Amino acid sequence: MATRGCQLQGMMKPKSSSFSGYCVSFLFLQVMTSMSEKWTVTTSTGHFMATVGGQAELSCQLSPPRSAKHMEVGWLKGNQSKLVHLYRGGHEVSGEAAPEYVGRTEFVEDAIGEGKVTLRLHNISVSDNGPYQCSFKDSDFSDVAGMNLSVAALGVEMQIYVYTSVTNGLIVECNSGGWFPQPQMEWRDNKGEVVPHSSKSYSKDGAGLFHMKMTLFLGKKSQGNMTCYILNPLIGEGKQTNIIIADALLNPYNGWTIASLSLLCGMNLFLFWLCFTNIGCKYNCFRQSSSSLAEILFLGFLLSVICFYLPFRSRVSTSDPLFVLYNDWISDIAILVVVLMMFFSALIFVLYLTLRGHMSKRRILTYERSLRRYNQQNVETESTM
Repeated sequence: MATRGCQLQGMMKPKSSSFSGYCVSFLFLQVMTSMSEKWTVTTSTGHFMATVGGQAELSCQLSPPRSAKHMEVGWLKGNQSKLVHLYRGGHEVSGEAAPEYVGRTEFVEDAIGEGKVTLRLHNISVSDNGPYQCSFKDSDFSDVAGMNLSVAALGVEMQIYVYTSVTNGLIVECNSGGWFPQPQMEWRDNKGEVVPHSSKSYSKDGAGLFHMKMTLFLGKKSQGNMTCYILNPLIGEGKQTNIIIADALLNPYNGWTIASLSLLCGMNLFLFWLCFTNIGCKYNCFRQSSSSLAEILFLGFLLSVICFYLPFRSRVSTSDPLFVLYNDWISDIAILVVVLMMFFSALIFVLYLTLRGHMSKRRILTYERSLRRYNQQNVETESTM
């Protein structure tokens, strides 16, 4: 209407230089505005999210809407260094994309008549994280829109291990892998308060995923329910697992262990005393039973090794499905060892009493023989007189 107005004014009145300049400027601005609208490439959002192993959709469109069937549409990774996918002349172009994207891209052209296209990227990996560019090219214009793809990985199941320390206390270790980006990791007590960790470390695998490890030292006092919490800061989701630290775990030398070790030490010392003192070498009964004593000594040594192993063994993860079975098995073995120790201790004590009684009988017999011999000598002396 403004252009027509200019034409009517030109027909009704003689042209003036100022009015003609105004019309020319106005028409030039309209042409430039119309041309600038053709060069606009937009995205619905400049930030896209995807998870490792999933898929992502990178969309862009022309504004104002117009058909892009005969245009060249491409996606590039980073600063135009890697071609992800290319569409040209109404067909997808193969063989020009970067090797890591071959077979993983899908061009969605359902709305290409309106200038809207989507690139669907399958089997997302950590290497797909970063900026992308969507470009439209035609014979008379070219434009690019930038976007960013953020990749996240929630990680695998967490594991907690409990180790005995050389000092009084326990070392609790929490492990979890398969995270991206680097997650936040902390210990919390049964009140939900953060407990300072002893150490924290991480490593990366070949796929660029983070493996986290955090340790906590617990002294003699039990903290009750301890929770290991890991949070992915990108998606705001995390995982947690907890463990109940009993007082018995903080003191591996419980009553059963102390009693068992004391009994074993006493039994071994007693056996060594029997075998290597003058009593064992003086009487033939000990010499005859030396093989039995050696067997008992070996068995006592074996039981001692088992009892020392139980408090210092590497404990299985509480997240292991067989954790309960493992603990029950260890408890059964401990009870069996204690029963065997009591049995062999009783056996050794009976053996000791038997040997002692045998020695007493030999002393009595020796005394009786000496007394008879003395009486016989007295009788012979009186008869000669």
